[in-house]
Amino acid sequence: MVNLLHSMKYSFMVTTLSLLPLLDCIRGQDSCQALQEEARGDTATSCCDIGLTNGSLPIQLESANKITSIPSTCDDLQQEDNAFCKCVMDKIHSFWPAFEEYLTREDVNESVLDINRVKARVQNVSTSITHDLTFTLTPNEVPKELDTSVKGKVSNIKLPRGLFQSIRNETDYVKVAVLVLDVGEVGLFKDPDQTGTMLDNVMVSVKVGGRQIAGLSHCVELSFSHGRLPQNVFSKCVFWDTKKGKHGGWNTSGCVTVLRDKETMCCCDHLTFFTLLMSPSLDVTVQMLLTIANVGCGISVVFSALTIILYFVLRFAYKKFKSNDTAKIHVNLTSSLLLLNLAYLLNRRIFSMGHLGLCKGIGGFTHYCLLCCFTWMAIEAFQLYLLVIKVTNIYMRHYMVKLCLVGWGFPALVVTITGSMNSYGKYTITNMANQPTITLCWIDSAHLVVHYVTNCSYFGLILLFNTLILVVVAWKLFCLQRATAGKEEKLEAWKGGLTVLGLSCLLGATWGLAFFTYGATSVPAVYLFTVLNSLQGLFIFIWFTVLYYPKKDAATSTSSSGKNVEDTTASHSER
Repeated sequence: MVNLLHSMKYSFMVTTLSLLPLLDCIRGQDSCQALQEEARGDTATSCCDIGLTNGSLPIQLESANKITSIPSTCDDLQQEDNAFCKCVMDKIHSFWPAFEEYLTREDVNESVLDINRVKARVQNVSTSITHDLTFTLTPNEVPKELDTSVKGKVSNIKLPRGLFQSIRNETDYVKVAVLVLDVGEVGLFKDPDQTGTMLDNVMVSVKVGGRQIAGLSHCVELSFSHGRLPQNVFSKCVFWDTKKGKHGGWNTSGCVTVLRDKETMCCCDHLTFFTLLMSPSLDVTVQMLLTIANVGCGISVVFSALTIILYFVLRFAYKKFKSNDTAKIHVNLTSSLLLLNLAYLLNRRIFSMGHLGLCKGIGGFTHYCLLCCFTWMAIEAFQLYLLVIKVTNIYMRHYMVKLCLVGWGFPALVVTITGSMNSYGKYTITNMANQPTITLCWIDSAHLVVHYVTNCSYFGLILLFNTLILVVVAWKLFCLQRATAGKEEKLEAWKGGLTVLGLSCLLGATWGLAFFTYGATSVPAVYLFTVLNSLQGLFIFIWFTVLYYPKKDAATSTSSSGKNVEDTTASHSER
């Protein structure tokens, strides 16, 4: 079971979408209450009075200190369904551009701003300057003009002299504001698609006068010193694009990333808020698995839909087919698999929208579909036990109604309880080296017990039960084969083998490959797991078609050992 818990975290990327941590928006609501003027359930400005003003926006150390102290009070502001978090986030994203604009106003003197998490320098620069202007960008230090003789030893930004000379006809002097902002380890300036982290959690901004500087012929150079990077990490130069998404997002347009030995140089043709994202590299294995999963799940969606259509065609064409409970169970399993594949294909698209409420919804829906698949696999095994092993005295009143209540109702109950615990949210999938690869919507790591109980343990029990039933059925087929006449022996062996393979797919035996996705066999096992389980809808379609497609002598066929079970299923017709 320990190996299962570890291996499922990676291999269930295809259909289970295993999980990593995400903190709640406000872990200590009482501590954040002090930032609120009044407790309200809407998004009015009064619900998050953090001392900011509009209009002239005077520099108030109290205001800046309040807004920069939020990271020490709230763990994460990326929670759209929390009115306070949303209100604060709106104010923060409108505050800093306005604050930067204020620093370059004509009535602001040359000055230095040195407060908690915010360091800035405002300086008048001659537009007739004959050399490039360089400022340091050291975290927790006020930017200062850098002597070119020591350039390269610290993080810095170089403003080309051509930038100033281009506006020489408009003014003799222009105000330059260099801002270093420590955003902390919270949701400030965080893109919903972002998998990497900011270098030192720092953003830098440069503003020249009150102008929008873009399309420079000589780029602005930002050099970030970070030492030698691990092989699985790459750096990327980005800027904050206010037009992306609700609050903005990271963009690379107009910036070129130049990787060096112990630093990264960003060459950008405009001025705004910049940072260096340190992201884990997506290795070839993960890329291949994602491609296989997406293609396989797409194929399964198509063939699962065809299986359901075929069932209803046969149901209307043949009266006796309506009483075939085994076929009904197959279709219910196929329906749950169809929903699971759709949930997987929609998961990342919904996550990219950046709405936490929708992310929680698709996370819960994916969890529900997964539990339904597991439950209907167990019901398939139970039906097989009745038809092949127990055989006699198997009448049950309202049989299919009871099965549907279990197959669809029990997972709904589990997901309802899990959702009431606020267990769903954003989750980053890691590979076997515990390196982050992709972020999806699933169960957050603060509720790992939920994952272990509802997914791992539940799956383990069902797999054990289904495997026992499959072994008994395979043994019965083997015994039947030994009793077969000589000429038909080879044919019966093939039929028995194909029957066992088909039943393995119905009972979810391929999911047991998760046990082997750890250690020396992990890579081939993960590939095999991904291929087989992403194509499960196709396999069930083939099985269903071979068994139930009308033949000359019978309308239906067996789903257990290849014989006609019309007499056996007739006893279920009144359930």
